Amino acid sequence: MKTKRLTVGQAIVTFLKNQYVERDGIENPFFAGCLGIFGHGIVAGVGEGLLENPDFRYIMTRNEQASVHIATAYAKMKNRLGTFACISSIGPGATNMITGAACATINRLPVLIMPGDIFARRNVAPVLQQLESSFSQDISVNDCFKPVSKYWDRISRPEQLITSFHEVMRVLTSPSDTGAVTLALPQDVQAEAFDFPQELFGKRVWRIPRPRPDSAILKEAAGIIRNSKKPVIIAGGGVIYSEAAAILRKFTGQTGIPVAETFAGKGSLPYDHPSNLGAVGVTGTPGANSFTSEADLVIGIGTRYSDFTTASKTAFQNPDVKFININVAEFDSYKHCGLAVTGDAKVSIEELLALLGDYRVPDSYIYSVAAANKGWDEKVSEIYKSSGSLPVSQAEVVGAVNECAGPRDVVLCAAGSLPGDLHKLWRTTDPKGFHLEYGYSTMGYECAAGIGAKMACPDREIFVMVGDGNYLMMNNEIVTAIQEGIKVTIILLNNYGFGSIGGLSQSIGSQRFGTKYRYRDNKTGLLDGDTLPVNFAQNARSLGANVIEATDITSLKNALKEAGKQSVTTVITIDTDLYKGVPGYAWWEVPVSEVAEIDSVKEAYRIYKENKKKQRYHLNYTARSKK
Repeated sequence: MKTKRLTVGQAIVTFLKNQYVERDGIENPFFAGCLGIFGHGIVAGVGEGLLENPDFRYIMTRNEQASVHIATAYAKMKNRLGTFACISSIGPGATNMITGAACATINRLPVLIMPGDIFARRNVAPVLQQLESSFSQDISVNDCFKPVSKYWDRISRPEQLITSFHEVMRVLTSPSDTGAVTLALPQDVQAEAFDFPQELFGKRVWRIPRPRPDSAILKEAAGIIRNSKKPVIIAGGGVIYSEAAAILRKFTGQTGIPVAETFAGKGSLPYDHPSNLGAVGVTGTPGANSFTSEADLVIGIGTRYSDFTTASKTAFQNPDVKFININVAEFDSYKHCGLAVTGDAKVSIEELLALLGDYRVPDSYIYSVAAANKGWDEKVSEIYKSSGSLPVSQAEVVGAVNECAGPRDVVLCAAGSLPGDLHKLWRTTDPKGFHLEYGYSTMGYECAAGIGAKMACPDREIFVMVGDGNYLMMNNEIVTAIQEGIKVTIILLNNYGFGSIGGLSQSIGSQRFGTKYRYRDNKTGLLDGDTLPVNFAQNARSLGANVIEATDITSLKNALKEAGKQSVTTVITIDTDLYKGVPGYAWWEVPVSEVAEIDSVKEAYRIYKENKKKQRYHLNYTARSKK
């Protein structure tokens, strides 16, 4: 057997750059490069390996958490067919990535995380940044990654890479079991040399399968659909990742079954398709929530039924409602006791459509769905229309950006009140035009993720919409965008506080306590003084961005046009009204204090108890028993 003598760091980089994926005959490199920050626990190992492999791109980030967000956004835009490796030193650099790992795993997106680790030899322990334990020497801060990783390993000997590499790629390329993969790399082991098998570094193509569902279960699903009177499809992220939007459009065109979209599934149908009911759940449209409430059959395609989708288990009120769940992950396909159609969304829809033959819902049902679609679009136009008052509303800003965005451009967001408004209002025309990280709703995701999204699709404009609270969490990656020559447009909305949590606080009777950016008032002892003099435009300029300060909707639209002509990252700032929101949100369970002295909390608890009466278990057992 031919061997190649390499250090562990060199072997890792050599292996990664030779990994490819293929689906439907299209082949691409799986790793776009490496993101990270060098420290003493990584620079002499993987760092030296990167130096010897300049064809494997290294991008210097400013925060290790941001590295993972960039990789996650890239993977999302690539439909999980590509990602980055993320490296860090030991200690705080490593633990900075834990939030990113949780974000990737919860959103089912592949990212390879390789933090440096303590010395495997142990003779120099405790080393700088080492967590000492009185009950084990085989522990480090990297053990914290275990619950948020889909696969975790510590490489204590060079030859362990030979078997670990296969498991790493198996999980990263799995359609059903992907997420963050963590390889903890002791700093001494990274620099050790070993005679690795030569074939370990040859080109390897990982073919991404499209698993077919069981034919008998699929026939049963077709029978249930034929017997339903008010079926509704809930399209989740699996529709997008499996590239099933076209077949879903054909399916709903043939059957007339309407579609409601989750955050991850928005764009499954164009916004103006007559069968598109729009957003579903807590942030849903009136039509989507009305139809799902009355549905006798819910066909979930690629959704994990989060509490925002189910409105905390109050969305589906028909006492006889059944579920058919088409999902590549068995774990999700069995939810709500549904009939588990475990398989790839695209091929499952294709085969189910063939079984349905000439089945079609009544014309009256189709007309009512189309009316709901048209009625909501008219409402969106009304909400988007500028009132002329200052500060502008957040919805007016969304409308201006939506109007300026091209049909293939991407809006990107993650946390705060913006995701809900975007879910309800944004007119999506392309399956990849709506990029919301709402599985983990990670504050600080946006500015970093814009870089990953742009690298994944350089031919699209990326509009990062971010509130002041999220911007302050992690704006440092603007420097990375400038350094790498990556152009995104960041629309920064300043309402002087945490708008989303402020509104939630008010709804549960807590009177927006601790959610505004205010000086502390010496008389009250609370943060209810004057607004803080934060100059966001000056901050963004100091990071190297082109900056445009907008004051109203007209100047915002002009700023967006100007940003479109730029070749560098542009930050557009605008003040927005903290209190003027979009009405019509459904209930979402946030526990309210059962005992309180404050009247507003007492009233909120009364409403809370009423809403909880609508919650229900779904135990119709549509699913077959597993054999």
